[in-house]
Amino acid sequence: MVENFDEYPDRIAQTFANKTVLLTGGTGFVGKVLLEKLLRSCPAVGKVYVLVRSKKEKEPHLRLKEVFKDPIFDSLKKQQDLEVFSKVEAVSGDVSAPNLSLSHYDCGRICAEVEIIYHCAALVRFDIPLRDAVFTNVRGTKLMLELAKKCKKLLIFNHVSTAYCHLDQKVLHERTYPPPTDPDGIIKICECMDNDIVESIKNKLLDQFPNCYPFTKALSEGLVSREMEALPVVIFRPSVVVPIWREPMPGYTDNINGPTGLLIGAAKGVVRSMYCKGDGYLDYIPADIVANGLLFTTYDYLNHKGERRVYNAVSSKEYQITFNEVIEMGKTVVATDLPFNMILWYPGGSLTQSRLKHFVSVVLFQLFPALFVDWLLIFLRQKPFLMKVQKRILSAYKLCEYYVNRNWDFNNDNTLKAIQKLNPRERRTYKLDGTGGNFREYFTNCVHSARLYLVNEADDQIPAAKRQMKVMWFVDWFFKILIVAALAYFVWNKVC
Repeated sequence: MVENFDEYPDRIAQTFANKTVLLTGGTGFVGKVLLEKLLRSCPAVGKVYVLVRSKKEKEPHLRLKEVFKDPIFDSLKKQQDLEVFSKVEAVSGDVSAPNLSLSHYDCGRICAEVEIIYHCAALVRFDIPLRDAVFTNVRGTKLMLELAKKCKKLLIFNHVSTAYCHLDQKVLHERTYPPPTDPDGIIKICECMDNDIVESIKNKLLDQFPNCYPFTKALSEGLVSREMEALPVVIFRPSVVVPIWREPMPGYTDNINGPTGLLIGAAKGVVRSMYCKGDGYLDYIPADIVANGLLFTTYDYLNHKGERRVYNAVSSKEYQITFNEVIEMGKTVVATDLPFNMILWYPGGSLTQSRLKHFVSVVLFQLFPALFVDWLLIFLRQKPFLMKVQKRILSAYKLCEYYVNRNWDFNNDNTLKAIQKLNPRERRTYKLDGTGGNFREYFTNCVHSARLYLVNEADDQIPAAKRQMKVMWFVDWFFKILIVAALAYFVWNKVC
């Protein structure tokens, strides 16, 4: 018997009926996915203000129009009239600037109307200057909290953090933790010193943190947690955000940060080795689950009297997929099912815990081929580029090794218990767990989306890509045999 989901109410959608929402980070990946889901699944929402800064001489309203051209909004456009976008208004502002760069008029409107705030804006790259990260992630959060205090109708301030910001905790529970140092003191240091001086003392300030991102997110959590008595704030901690799982576009992402960049690099043949524990794992969470979780936490907080103030949006308690399993799935998909065009080497390589083996693999199978191709391009009077790519890859190795060679566990018992209280319609509309997931299918969707939207390779090019892959398979083996023969010849001469 097929269950009639329409018999159940959608209490999450009802929570947003006629409400005014303020969203920061709306031009970023998570912000866009959240905005699309809010408009599609909560059509009775009243007004959505999106804080947008001017960029490249484009005014905020023009940047917002570009956001709506993103493919993830195509389903929304088909399901609803374009009038739905009239509910969304760009507000000129910048979380990294003093006073958020808000005009007196816009500040007045926000303070008088806004009931729900989603603070998603953050610099998420690992290699940015500390001063920039502090101004956006820490001071920006402080300024948003100060703005929230002025909002007369505020019901909830939802701060998007990360599960990987308290790295000293082997098990991260759904509670607050003390910040690594005084957030206000770090803000003052960055305001009083120029960038060069801050960078010169960066390692001392970071202490045990591997980079700026988790350090500044831990500081921003400290700012939010100290306001819990005065403001209706909650902390939402997603783990590593990966492409969309189910809706509105399976496998879609709009950037090459994190795992997607490594996927493309491996598929193109420019990444051949990783210094990494093969049986290790990271905790991943698809962007659509993050968006669903943000809507759910608002409903849960407002309808259960703030029983929960911290939510861990994680997956490893349900599913743990090792790096070896990811590699094997990836090889199958990009080598046989959906290969990329213009690959530079046959997708392969491996994970190793041997520094020596990793070094040799990088030199022989990444740097030497890159150098050879660059020389060939120079000979053909073309601009070389592969060694530059390899330098960026080596830099990325250093940033990623800290995470891929350590394991953390995340406890989300309270969130899981709250999810069980949702009715069947709500659990279907706002998917929050991994039931029904197929890793191979998801990986295939990610590769397909990356081909289409990140490297602009159309589906009609797939047959040619498969033919090229067969050629590169022979080239790969020929090169390996050549290297083995050269090494054998060298050893033979030394011995004899």
